[in-house]
Amino acid sequence: MITRPDPDPQSIEAWGSRSDTSSIWHQIWYHQYVDAAVLLQEARRRSGLSRRRLAQRGGTSASTLSAYESGASVPSVATLERLLRAAGFEADVNLRPAPPNDERELTEKIEALFTFVDALPRRRRGPLQYPVFGATRVTGR
Repeated sequence: MITRPDPDPQSIEAWGSRSDTSSIWHQIWYHQYVDAAVLLQEARRRSGLSRRRLAQRGGTSASTLSAYESGASVPSVATLERLLRAAGFEADVNLRPAPPNDERELTEKIEALFTFVDALPRRRRGPLQYPVFGATRVTGR
């Protein structure tokens, strides 16, 4: 999730009167891993800064920022944080349990599910009823 840092109360009135869309606060929810390139591109786009201007404000070169945004290079966490702050954003990381990717654990869960399904009561329903395709219907008039 990217959020703008809380503005000071004096700037809220001036900030709220701006008519451009870059003044809107946004939140992004990621359900997979977060890519630094995507974060930097989105932060720069939302801030309205050019690549050169964001690089100057973030203390790096425009070519290095370009490499970060294209994914050719990966910034350190400190550099990513510095560039996001220069664009007026900060990264917010939340921890949540990851889905299991251990095959043994997944196998145990699947086996438990099959055991549960096998334990469910079954009833016979008789022969399967289905239409015969291609047959002509005979009606008694």
